[in-house]
Amino acid sequence: MKRRSLIRIFSFSAVAAAIFLARSLIWQHRASDALGALENGYVRALEELSTSADNIANTLQKELYAGTPDMHLKLSQQLWRDSSAAKAALSQLPTDKLPLENTNKFLSQVGNYSLSVSEKLRSGGSLAAKEYENLEALLRFSRRLQNEMWQLEDKVSSGSLSFTKAAPAKDDTSAPSVTEGFTDFEEGFDSYPTLIYDGPFSDHIMQKEPLMTRGKPEISRETALERASLAMQTDQAALTSAYEEGGKMPSYVFASGDGSACCAVTKQGGYISYFLKSRLVPTENLTPAEALAAGDACLERLGLNNMQRTYSENIDHIMTVNYACRQDKVCCYTDLIKISVAMDSGEIIGFDARGYLVNHHRRDLSKKRISVLDAAKKLSPKLTEQSRGLALIPGEGQEELLCYEFKCETSDGTHVIVYFNAYTGKEEQILILFESESGTLAM
Repeated sequence: MKRRSLIRIFSFSAVAAAIFLARSLIWQHRASDALGALENGYVRALEELSTSADNIANTLQKELYAGTPDMHLKLSQQLWRDSSAAKAALSQLPTDKLPLENTNKFLSQVGNYSLSVSEKLRSGGSLAAKEYENLEALLRFSRRLQNEMWQLEDKVSSGSLSFTKAAPAKDDTSAPSVTEGFTDFEEGFDSYPTLIYDGPFSDHIMQKEPLMTRGKPEISRETALERASLAMQTDQAALTSAYEEGGKMPSYVFASGDGSACCAVTKQGGYISYFLKSRLVPTENLTPAEALAAGDACLERLGLNNMQRTYSENIDHIMTVNYACRQDKVCCYTDLIKISVAMDSGEIIGFDARGYLVNHHRRDLSKKRISVLDAAKKLSPKLTEQSRGLALIPGEGQEELLCYEFKCETSDGTHVIVYFNAYTGKEEQILILFESESGTLAM
């Protein structure tokens, strides 16, 4: 063979090899991207399943404490939605080799059983002891599913388990180890028959036009600066930066040069909307009682009267206290002020009155109410009443609901708050309190 022919052959072979290598790299890159996208999709589905399991467990717990047919119906509809979401998320996970009949059965029956209970109550019936036992059994299994799913998600998040990298056994008959959580849950069906940091209603309070600033005259920037410095107890010269904030509550905002402190003052009326001092609080020199007293003193200094403490939490040596306005004997949870106290010195490093400015006004609460005794009769037999009072809470829209507030305890020491409409007797809301040393979370 001629030398020129050999060179051509080798050249073509080299080019062919280069093309093959390039294509291999491209396909390998595409496969890696596809694998990554697949893994991310599995992780999202697992997160959705874990969240749905949380919701199912919490709502089932509320079912035990519901006392009226309307509330049972509301909760059963929520359970139906949550169980449907859980089944949809489960269907997106690679569990083909696992017999998950019991898991799917549980998710289906959770909603169906709750609906049957609510229909019985709507027809004038009442829950028997057996039905409470069944709800408690459903709750136990939902807690198990909840724990298994979050443990599984922790393993996936830490990288110790992967949906796409978990290889089956050599005989290809065993499921990947990433599905062990489902296996454990399936095997447990042998006995088978859901701080108040911003307040429990904080999602509602900022959705309206502010009532406090409506029709008030506009103040000057100079006046606003003076009020900001007085509220923060600092010199005006320290607030060197200024800009304007728009939205539903137009304000002047003043900040320190390094951005570690800022304060907003409403243009209409000149109210302190919020202020913040950003700094580390390395230690605690105050008792909780002293920190709460510092929060009370801040309100008094700013001329905010008729406020009562509701809930508080202590995180990283900062005590955050929530206050609600009190009109006569009614606690208005809609009119919220939040204050943060540094536990090293008692300095007020956070103040937020936006909820108060949005909602506060004098209400006419003179309409005839039902008897609080009649409302108390509707409490679940699973609850022991500890105290009662009147509270104003937001409804599902932007309306306000005057309710009887019953603070109760369960047999295992869990604290539950139940709200009955003071005019209609309807069971409006149930909150389960999860209490710890740092504060209280309501769900």
